[in-house]
Amino acid sequence: MASARKKARKPIKVTDEMAAIRCAVGDGIIREEVWEDVGGAVVRYNLAFINFELFAGDNGRVLGYDNAHGRPHRHFAGTIEPVESAPYTKVLERFIAEVNTLRRRRKL
Repeated sequence: MASARKKARKPIKVTDEMAAIRCAVGDGIIREEVWEDVGGAVVRYNLAFINFELFAGDNGRVLGYDNAHGRPHRHFAGTIEPVESAPYTKVLERFIAEVNTLRRRRKL
């Protein structure tokens, strides 16, 4: 007997990008990963700004935002703090604004 329930589809990774950026100290990397459901809604994301000259811990991740483990949170220089849930576009805007500030710094 066939099940009447539809199988839930796994989210689809729609973005997997890395870009090098110039910074006041060393070179930086911005990493963006995004997963969407079948309806096109962002259900998972991972944003990271990596610069080993600014912060060597946490694999060089100076700043990051993700919603792994079912809750949105912010990584900054080895610390993790919860953040309020927001649409992905707002999270991305906040991330880019913070990266633009951080990449001009010579130290944290």
